[in-house]
Amino acid sequence: MIEFKNVNKIFKQKKSDILALQDVSFKVEAQDIFGVIGYSGAGKSTLIRLVNVLEEKTSGEIIVDGHDINQYSKKKLQNVKKNIGMIFQHFNLLNSKTVFNNVAMPLILQGKSKANIKSKVNELLEFVGLEDKGNQYPNELSGGQKQRVAIARALVTDPKILLCDEATSALDPATTDSILKLLKRVNEQFGVTILLITHEMSVIQKICNKVAVMEQGRVIEMGPVLDVFSHPQTTTAKNFVSTVITTDISTHLQKLIPEDKEATDIKLYIDGNKVTHAIIYDLITRYTVKVNILFASMSDIQGIPVGYLTLRIQGEEQSIQNCYQYLTELNIEFEEVSA
Repeated sequence: MIEFKNVNKIFKQKKSDILALQDVSFKVEAQDIFGVIGYSGAGKSTLIRLVNVLEEKTSGEIIVDGHDINQYSKKKLQNVKKNIGMIFQHFNLLNSKTVFNNVAMPLILQGKSKANIKSKVNELLEFVGLEDKGNQYPNELSGGQKQRVAIARALVTDPKILLCDEATSALDPATTDSILKLLKRVNEQFGVTILLITHEMSVIQKICNKVAVMEQGRVIEMGPVLDVFSHPQTTTAKNFVSTVITTDISTHLQKLIPEDKEATDIKLYIDGNKVTHAIIYDLITRYTVKVNILFASMSDIQGIPVGYLTLRIQGEEQSIQNCYQYLTELNIEFEEVSA
């Protein structure tokens, strides 16, 4: 649905050029909710603005729905952009227009009939839970309500793609959750492909199925959300994951754990229905080992339970190897670590 091929973006400055994007390549499949995360200055906003040509690439290709978006004539591009909706951090509503007219504006500009506009706008106001707010003005609404208006406006042309530029950054946590649930409904009910950028890993955790991690204009890590959360490869990805999931023993706790040269410490990653297995009980009763839990953490990623354990195991070498074989048979990932 959206594909970036070796995309570069340079902003020309008087004294020096700024390389905002460097050789970015990845693909967003139809009906994905694809998240792009990174710190300020990573290139996220520039990237998403290339999709609807609010910015123009310097080199590379941006394929949208099978076509290079930069190869269209201006007239053709206007038609293509009708299939791309966008919502922003600060809503971008017209304060002089009612909620109804804010949502209706794209259809008014297209010259649609009043009957068509009324029907479509009312349908979407009901969908976003604002059916009673049509005659109010944006300054009479809360932040969450304003973003719901913006979502309705973005959907009014029946787009195939919805771009979200830090859409929840200005909202409190409870309102953020409600907006994310609404975006999930947009994806599921209308089949809209969503590309969102954020600096909050909790947003990725709650609704995205895939994620790309950006740093200094490059994609440094990418994959299914569950994979990136369970096995972050880069320091930046690990730092983001640690903001929502604790996967390791803290430095303070490590100082309190006595060294034991007679024991073996292992770190386990457990997901799905494997979290209900009586793993520790089985290790103790089957293989005659002593097991001490040094660390345990449970979380939920896109409805999939995941667990992180650090265990200290004491026993004969063969018993420990038998424990490893048991974990392998259960397809539980583990590694020896230093507590």
